[in-house]
Amino acid sequence: MAETKFTPRVFSGIQPSGGLTLGNYLGAMKRFVDMQEAGGFQTIYCMVDMHAITVWQKPSDLTKNTRELCAGFIAAGIDPEKSILFNQSQVPEHAQLGWLFNCVARMGWMGRMTQWKDKAGKNAENASLGLFAYPALMAADILVYHATHVPVGEDQKQHLELTRDIAAKFNHDFGVDFFPIAEPVIEGAATRVMSLKDGTKKMSKSDPADASRINMTDDADAISKKIRKAKTDPDPLPDALAELAARPEARNLVNIYAALAEIDPQAVLDQHQGALFGHFKMALSDLAVAKLAPISAEMARLMQDQAEIDRILGRGAERAREIAAPILAQAYDIVGMVRS
Repeated sequence: MAETKFTPRVFSGIQPSGGLTLGNYLGAMKRFVDMQEAGGFQTIYCMVDMHAITVWQKPSDLTKNTRELCAGFIAAGIDPEKSILFNQSQVPEHAQLGWLFNCVARMGWMGRMTQWKDKAGKNAENASLGLFAYPALMAADILVYHATHVPVGEDQKQHLELTRDIAAKFNHDFGVDFFPIAEPVIEGAATRVMSLKDGTKKMSKSDPADASRINMTDDADAISKKIRKAKTDPDPLPDALAELAARPEARNLVNIYAALAEIDPQAVLDQHQGALFGHFKMALSDLAVAKLAPISAEMARLMQDQAEIDRILGRGAERAREIAAPILAQAYDIVGMVRS
């Protein structure tokens, strides 16, 4: 059987669950923009609102958060003319292929998902079926576009591995080479941004301490204040990265600087070795404000015209369906479903 040649295509998504942080920007959005501008790929980016409702969402909040996330994508540099930008629920092919994949994926595979264990915990009996099964929907999100590359954070790598398993099993079960085995794209100095208050914990919007994170809606003053008060240690910056191994807060700030400046972490140390954190935080604060304050200002401006955001999402969904509908139809034909 001849190997299928797939169009180079990038897909990734973020849940519109509110509270975009610096971690979302450096770990996802900035990389999405880089892939959009690099050329060589068709780029498809999605607000995965169907994933968001696997846990309870206040409907009015979900609506607001979806629009705010769209504004965040655009403010960060995603061009709706260069990339396809839409929310998941407007493209029904995601859910339809998701059901096929529910019938391909095995219960044991799903039960081993680390995020399922973390989120359901001891209350697994009370968790939604959607929370358990959503990795199959995530596989559909990717494969309904025959995506070949997926920029993901380390915490989502296991789900992409499941996507690859589902694609391989579907191809094997039906004797086809129909779904690509998507490649993860995990790169950059700050793919996993840590809390400003605890360098061993991921920066999270759910942390009760607002000072633990930089929100993408923070203004220049808030950004500067949070960096100045970030937890560090009394030692100066070393001249080698290896010396930061046991200094998680210091390493986190160096990584953030590197990602914002688009340089290697070692280059940060080359520039600032011997500096105490009072001085380094001033430099980081200036850099962060220069990079992030314009994004927060543009998000606020975009949110003043929600009808335009809805128009962008609607047009993005139309473009997404032009790709997804034929792929789903072929999948139905492979499975043997009768269609008019």
